[in-house]
Amino acid sequence: MTAPRRPLTRDELAPLARAAFGPARTLTAVARLRGGSKKGVYRLFLDDGSTTIAYVWDPAEDYWDAAPADPRDSFSHASGLDLFTAAYDRLTALGIRTPRLLFADRSHTHLPSDVAVVEDVRGGSLEDLLHRDPEAAEGPLRELAEALRTLHAHPAPRHGKVAVVDNGGSAHGGSCEQVVLERALADLAEAAARDPRLAAVREALYDRLHALAETVRPRSRIGLVHGELGPDHVLVDEHGHPALIDIEGLLYFDAEWEHVFLRQRFHDDYAALRAEGLDEDRLRLYRLAMHLSLVAGPLRLLDGDFPDPEFMRAIAEHSVGQTLTLLEHPVP
Repeated sequence: MTAPRRPLTRDELAPLARAAFGPARTLTAVARLRGGSKKGVYRLFLDDGSTTIAYVWDPAEDYWDAAPADPRDSFSHASGLDLFTAAYDRLTALGIRTPRLLFADRSHTHLPSDVAVVEDVRGGSLEDLLHRDPEAAEGPLRELAEALRTLHAHPAPRHGKVAVVDNGGSAHGGSCEQVVLERALADLAEAAARDPRLAAVREALYDRLHALAETVRPRSRIGLVHGELGPDHVLVDEHGHPALIDIEGLLYFDAEWEHVFLRQRFHDDYAALRAEGLDEDRLRLYRLAMHLSLVAGPLRLLDGDFPDPEFMRAIAEHSVGQTLTLLEHPVP
């Protein structure tokens, strides 16, 4: 993006509100919510006092400035209405709570973008609740653990994004571990080009990734994973039930990929989400791969105009440290 970004206004979002709720409702105000890097997330305030959330998928709302992504790449840029509705349908079919879809439109009639309107879950994030009232968070954590067991036990014919596999397609790559290794090698090359500490040990990390991949035994069973499930991607509704958000990256994949991310993001609270029977060899490969991704991705985002660069820089710095630690002191 070269032109300055600006949030959409009430007047610009009013046609969407009329299409979603009819002429009896009037949009009185809008607010762009913080945190979204791939789509615009707007709270819509209606004249009856109710609120809803609008998702807007548009290049002007995407801080990654990514080129069009190939959905057959399991780790390609996960953004767009098609990915969202496929993930929503799959989660709903499994009984997994996510904000209720109220309206979706690809026509670009009401905005020059793909859009969706969903329920506004106003209980805040699980991340906030864990900090504010850990005891009150115990119930949502238990329910989240049960939801994860349901997801990870859901059988899949092959790995890939839900939007691809559920429509009969196939993703690139032979196995989950091969896909992770290829992505990790690409992330290593990018991260080493951006950080001299990783450049100095690039060859050693290359060898370590291949050595870890060689220990992983073939597997035919995979499940369903969110892919980036931190406590900030879980809302808590008025009844204390968790609701998953940012679901566009939902894919059929190894549960171990989910668990390395859960452990990273939930810290001590991961104990409530821990699962039995995970493959330790996969966890070791996926943990190193995840940290390389969390160096390359945030540093790439900093090339643009992301509004909270210090936050992304802190993620990258932490993952550089974790990568070097895993190289020097491998997890047994």
